[in-house]
Amino acid sequence: MKSGPASASATSAVTITSPIFPVRFMTSFRSGGKKPSLIAPTDKVRYYAGRFSFSFVGDTGRGSGVGARKDAWDIVNDTRLEIIPLGGLGEFGMNCMVLRYGADIIVVDAGLMFSEVGHFGVDSMTPDFTFLERHREQVRAIILTHSHEDHIGSLPFLLKKVKAPVYGTPYTLRVVEPRLEEHRLWPSAELRSVQAGDAIQVGAFSVEYIRVSHSTVDCCALAITTPIGTIVHTGDFKFDATPVCGDPIDVNRLRELGRRGVLALLSDSTNVERPGQMPSERVVIPALEDIFDRATGRIFVSCFASSIHRIQIIFDLARQFGRQVVAVGRAMERNIELAERTGFLDTAGALASLKDFKRFHPSEMVVLASGCQGEPMGAMWRIADRSHRQAWMEAGDTVALSARQIPGNEKAISKLINRCYRNEVSVIDSTQARIHVSGHGAQEDLRLMLEAVRPKYFIPIHGEYRQLYQHKLFACQTLGYAPDRVLLIESGDVVTLDSETAQIGDKIVVHRVYIDDTCSLELDETLLRDRRRLAYEGVIIAGVAVEESTGSLLGPPEITTRGYLGVDGDEDEIAELRDVVLAAAEAVPPSDRVNGGKERFQEHLRLALKRHILRLTGQKPTIVPLVIAV
Repeated sequence: MKSGPASASATSAVTITSPIFPVRFMTSFRSGGKKPSLIAPTDKVRYYAGRFSFSFVGDTGRGSGVGARKDAWDIVNDTRLEIIPLGGLGEFGMNCMVLRYGADIIVVDAGLMFSEVGHFGVDSMTPDFTFLERHREQVRAIILTHSHEDHIGSLPFLLKKVKAPVYGTPYTLRVVEPRLEEHRLWPSAELRSVQAGDAIQVGAFSVEYIRVSHSTVDCCALAITTPIGTIVHTGDFKFDATPVCGDPIDVNRLRELGRRGVLALLSDSTNVERPGQMPSERVVIPALEDIFDRATGRIFVSCFASSIHRIQIIFDLARQFGRQVVAVGRAMERNIELAERTGFLDTAGALASLKDFKRFHPSEMVVLASGCQGEPMGAMWRIADRSHRQAWMEAGDTVALSARQIPGNEKAISKLINRCYRNEVSVIDSTQARIHVSGHGAQEDLRLMLEAVRPKYFIPIHGEYRQLYQHKLFACQTLGYAPDRVLLIESGDVVTLDSETAQIGDKIVVHRVYIDDTCSLELDETLLRDRRRLAYEGVIIAGVAVEESTGSLLGPPEITTRGYLGVDGDEDEIAELRDVVLAAAEAVPPSDRVNGGKERFQEHLRLALKRHILRLTGQKPTIVPLVIAV
């Protein structure tokens, strides 16, 4: 095993390239297609459309953007290490950690978070990369620990702002490649493959990849050696001595690092509230084997497409019971192919094509389907809904939901289960049988990590505030760490270390970047609040036409409503609103309706309509007055 720095050229390198991301203007800036948005930009909103960005900047009180005046973050310090989480601390998802020493920056992971209830028109969220964009010339490398979306999902968006080589294990990079291709990022992206045990030198940092166990494969912790000491970043891990795929966690290397001295440990906090040790992935085999033994019809197994250990178990059981595996869902099909190509998955003699679904007797088939969280367009939902063109379920079949319920998805999963029962099938989930196990370590795993590495300072990462707080308590109460040796931080906090001390200093402002299908939006909560208001209370558009030269009214006002108290289409209600606008318009002298008085006239109409609606209903719909001079 390599224990010291090695040249980057000593690692196997894969260089990937692609054309520039195509220009796709947002609705608000293009002609044709949908109508422009009626919401005026508020505070700071930046619309990204391919190579173009349109920015609207207000007084937000937030940190300055790219190209702003120099401040403390522009000062280079050659004697201290800064650790700056841009995401993943105080929240689940968007994992991204920045380490800076002198003029050198490395980024560990670039993940995303899926949207929450109330985030209208938002599919996912990425960290705020403004800090990295501002210091793009200092970024030496992006280091990936493993292939889960909360660690790699925002990589395409980061690479549009920062050009740096991306290091990862072979399977991780295989998963990354199609995502970069979707964003047409080759040839600007450079991927460099490393193996567990390799060390790379990037600027002032030597980064060693250390094998760990997790729910997916080819995962690594990082030993990051700097001029002031070594930082160990665990990534996601558990102590699995008998993984289904690949080798177990390299605890000997972790202990060796601990003996040599580790300045700080950054450790996964996800399951800190669970006592004991997290079982091996193999713990699900008996329950799944029992399902295979009892089933007389088709077996549908739905799990996360990244759960390669679980997928291998299904293939092994299929061979044992004389069944063929059919993969359904793009993510499932792709991950099976990638894991097989990188040597982590053995499908020999058990993988059949979806085209052969009709050919097999139900007792000869296992269906591996993505969509275990009840996603409306997921493979499992479409099969249960009988809207999938090539796969279906029927009476006598068995469904095994081999995944945990992600908080917030309970209702969607319940709908999926109900839909399955409409097909008269048996449904088994992880509450009925042990067919799922977490890939994150429980308390005993966390204790083993701390005891192996023996860091001078400990920083809990990867969790909501409750997990970070509980991890600190666990380290102090169970392992005797002094409270001042455990740094409790959140995204945006800056930890400054030298060889002897560590302290939490200033905080940089980080916010979320909201992503939809066509573009990314860098915005704050104000715009989302406007969207929620539109969704819950509706919008009223009041149009008034005036003669351009005189300001005379050219006919009655036009009223259009959407989502306002069920009034849409109610002519009596609309007539009443029209009368309010007309009375307000007639109260303004014609000369004050045009030229310099137009904006005041529009605000006068808006306030009149707002007061009327508030007095009658107590509601506050968005009101958009439009004065058109003809």
